[in-house]
Amino acid sequence: MSKRSRARAMSRAETAEASTGAIVASNDNAQGMQAFSFGDPEPVLNRREIMDLFECVHNGRWYEPPISLDGLARAFRVSPHHSSAIMLKRNLLTRSFKPTPWLSRKAFGAMVQDYLVFGTGYLEARYNVLGGVMRLDHAMAKYTRRGLLPGQYFFTTSFDRADEFRPGSVVQIGQPDINQELYGVPEYLSALQAALLNEAATLFRRRYYLNGSHAGYILYATGDIDTNDTDALKAALKASKGPGNFRNLFVHAPNGKDGSLKILPIAEVGAKDEFIGIKNATRDDILAAHRVPPQLLGIIPAQGSVPGNPLQAIDGFFELEIEPIQAAFLDVNEEIGFEAVAFEERAARAA
Repeated sequence: MSKRSRARAMSRAETAEASTGAIVASNDNAQGMQAFSFGDPEPVLNRREIMDLFECVHNGRWYEPPISLDGLARAFRVSPHHSSAIMLKRNLLTRSFKPTPWLSRKAFGAMVQDYLVFGTGYLEARYNVLGGVMRLDHAMAKYTRRGLLPGQYFFTTSFDRADEFRPGSVVQIGQPDINQELYGVPEYLSALQAALLNEAATLFRRRYYLNGSHAGYILYATGDIDTNDTDALKAALKASKGPGNFRNLFVHAPNGKDGSLKILPIAEVGAKDEFIGIKNATRDDILAAHRVPPQLLGIIPAQGSVPGNPLQAIDGFFELEIEPIQAAFLDVNEEIGFEAVAFEERAARAA
């Protein structure tokens, strides 16, 4: 058996034993160098296909959304690029909205934010004593559920407490989904993992500095050092971790030689976890999912690159992204039978 074959056989054996989470030594000689492998194997296809199996189950009264609305609400501020892109679209849509006697700018802006975050927005019609529509109020998408009957909706903050809307009084507008047609699904779901990774990288770096790991190293000691000196060094090095790190350390070795104590920094290598690379890559994924030009979010371009004209960027962004969303909101007028949603004409910018 060749050396390469023996190496492959050893790797397979260690991998099989390590699949149970055990630590496996590759050398039984206690006096020699030892290496070990650990950790469970991770599947290449990591259960992402379960998203295709989601359906809107019901509890006998209303349908549940295909994804957790509470999770989407908590993920709204998981990344500055994610929340800023949503707020930019909301501001542009609210700015171009023309208030009507039935729908105020405030109610429209709240519905727009729900539409962009949850993929679904709701308006509740309030009626006068004669049965006509007096105004349209915003109904929070996080707590609004679609009933089993046509035109039936519920407002629920918990499973055992729900208030039913007046039948036919709720107007729903949602982003289309390929798996179901009861609730809208936000378009940025493909970049949600990137936003979570962006947050995880930031939290890891904060913990890295808080626990003092940036002062980590290996103290390699040789020569005539007794046990008491070793214990004293251990205690001093442990005291340099955590809050109050970066302390100076004095070591006196009467019979020491040059090079008997060596500091081998390892935290610097561990710190090079591609933090900037992760932040940039996840940022690009988020902006690609939202289709927002980076100069509109105040992102400083990389060194040597040109940021581009923000006025031209906003014109293209408005035409490609904002106007299609405006067209989707105009469907509210067809639902209620009169013009409650209207937008101002965008003035052409001088060349």
